[in-house]
Amino acid sequence: MRSDHPPPDSAPTSADGWLRWLPGLQMLRQYRLAWLPNDIAAGLVLTTMLVPVGIAYAEASGVPGIYGLYATIVPLLAYALFGPSRILVLGPDSALAAPILAVILMTSEGDPAKAIVLAGMMAVVSGLVCILAGLLRLGFITELLSKPIRYGYMNGIALAVLISQLPKLFGISIDGHGPLRDVLQLGQAILAGEANWYSFAVGGGCLLLILLLKPFKRLPGILVAVILATLAVNFFDLHKVGVKVLGELPQGLPAFTVPWLSDFNWTEVLLGGFAVALVSFTDTSVLSRTYAARTRSKVDPNQEMVGLGIANLAAGFFQGIPISSSSSRTPVAEAAGSKTQLTGVIGALAVAALLLVAPNLLRYLPNSALAAVVIAAAIGLFEITDLKRIFRMQPWEFWLSFTCFVGVAVYGAIPGIGLAVAISIIEFLWDGWRPHHAVLGRANGIRGYHDVQRYPDARRVPGLVLFRWDAPLFFANAELFQQRILQAIEESPTPVRRVVVAAEPVTSVDVTSADMLGELGGKLHERGIELHFAEMKDPVKDKLKQFELLEKLGPDIFHPTVGAAVDAYLEDHGVDWSP
Repeated sequence: MRSDHPPPDSAPTSADGWLRWLPGLQMLRQYRLAWLPNDIAAGLVLTTMLVPVGIAYAEASGVPGIYGLYATIVPLLAYALFGPSRILVLGPDSALAAPILAVILMTSEGDPAKAIVLAGMMAVVSGLVCILAGLLRLGFITELLSKPIRYGYMNGIALAVLISQLPKLFGISIDGHGPLRDVLQLGQAILAGEANWYSFAVGGGCLLLILLLKPFKRLPGILVAVILATLAVNFFDLHKVGVKVLGELPQGLPAFTVPWLSDFNWTEVLLGGFAVALVSFTDTSVLSRTYAARTRSKVDPNQEMVGLGIANLAAGFFQGIPISSSSSRTPVAEAAGSKTQLTGVIGALAVAALLLVAPNLLRYLPNSALAAVVIAAAIGLFEITDLKRIFRMQPWEFWLSFTCFVGVAVYGAIPGIGLAVAISIIEFLWDGWRPHHAVLGRANGIRGYHDVQRYPDARRVPGLVLFRWDAPLFFANAELFQQRILQAIEESPTPVRRVVVAAEPVTSVDVTSADMLGELGGKLHERGIELHFAEMKDPVKDKLKQFELLEKLGPDIFHPTVGAAVDAYLEDHGVDWSP
């Protein structure tokens, strides 16, 4: 039976050559004519989402809505050629709005033209970071952020995005100074009577309708809400009573331009571009893997980085803003029957046709309705349920997540991602810095040697300390390793003749830990105690040889198993002990 899904991706071979960097061309070689009606229909359905969402997320990022459409057209075409996923939809995204807006507010000085150039520069920086990481095969870096840390960061981003849109919902203009201060300023403006309640009624009604229609996956709730809001503004002339509208869009397509300012803050743009790259690739890789599993295909994370990077470069050089994958538009494409990236191409061409033929169609689209679209997306970003599970199972990871959330909420998106990375590094180092260790003995009725703390009745070999260290040896835990070995010797019930380190969990050593082992071996030798190792991996032995440690400890100190190490000790020292 012939599958209606594209065949699974195969690993690139030398015959593929440079074509392996162009998955879109490879897809064309496998394309089936039977998929064409599905891709065309899905592309037209997708267009109904691309337009309002692209405009809304651009406005949320601090630039005019038309640049969200520019960031929709060219990146979709670029990703169709360079992206490995056959269904992923790219474009402006709510998760990127906060870091983009943070840079624009700090650097643009309220100048819209400068804001547009800054957003383009961030897209270029993000694109270059992603491409470089992909070429260096660093696709694994998104795994460095643990799930609780990602939850905390994304919850903070969601709150920042939501708060940034509340003034537009009320028709109020405020100066952004961070989420908490923005809430205070908004509250003061409302109490001073500055709110436009017509604007709030339109935006609030639009938000309510989007949330009510959200469970109906096949119904384009955003499109329905936006059309009704636009018709209400036009029919009741609400733009004449202070309801701000999108206005006329410029006719035509984006032009190639190099985003550059002679006077700007390089640090803010570089940090912002890096933050965007990390967030966008994290979201894209997770979404890409999810849909790859559904379609039984394989996606190379390094190629995903390259595809995302080129799409961001295309956005930056064609008057767009930074882009990412979309967890709201991708399901629309899938539900509409999309088979390949031709769906995104059709959607991009349809948006381009709109700008060429009917740019005034959206002139009465209210800003408060766009704010409602972004707020609905931000609400969807919050993760609460799984955090409850994490709190129940491991409270300290929940509080790490909460700390990251507070950092983003108080200091903003860009410092927040720095905090997220720092917390992740500390969390990683902590596990290796203070790892589990055990003294081993022989428990009755159980094969092998086990932790005497968990098996108090376990029998210990007279004169022998079996010590297991459950982590790599590196500079941060080298001193602790030595302390724990000496402590185990002092607590031994019999005088110690030999220490055997059960080294199977030790996956690496560095110069600091190797020097420590040499020092430890010298201390033990002075006390008449031998230092041996069991189950040490060959690559780790090679490192010990490289660090000239075998000359200090001796060549005959390695044993293939703990059991073999015990047998050797019993024979060498004539100890009568039965396992």
